[in-house]
Amino acid sequence: MIDVTDTEILKILQANARTSNAEIARQVGLAPSAVFERIRKLEDRGVIEGYGARLNPKVMGVPLLAFVFVRADDKSGAETAERVAAIPEVLEVHDVAGEDCLLVKVRAADTEALGRLLRERFGPIESITSTRTTIVLETVKESSALPVPAATKPLPESVRV
Repeated sequence: MIDVTDTEILKILQANARTSNAEIARQVGLAPSAVFERIRKLEDRGVIEGYGARLNPKVMGVPLLAFVFVRADDKSGAETAERVAAIPEVLEVHDVAGEDCLLVKVRAADTEALGRLLRERFGPIESITSTRTTIVLETVKESSALPVPAATKPLPESVRV
């Protein structure tokens, strides 16, 4: 169960995973050791899957964002999805319902690089029958932060870790 304190800790970590235990403790009103223990338990339960750095795509030389809709003729789509996921420029692969089989998020340097990616990396995958690409003109919001549901009530002090 995630209580109110865990909820606040998760919100703080999603906003900035580098926030120190001491700062989190100050914000939630616990001792740093108690915050450390709560975070460890959230990690052990799989609530927190990991931590990572968010890189600037423009600075990294891949400012072009595109979504590629993929149609494939393999029955499960799993093999096609695995092969597409192995392409370094591919950031996300989603198995979707509808006419298309996969929705793929990619980054490239420019439209020329995107064209090469589609021809040279997607093209040789035999099971792909067609692709349809949408180029993003402007990103209004991009986030990996999940909405953290509100806990029903705080745990009593005697139960807190």
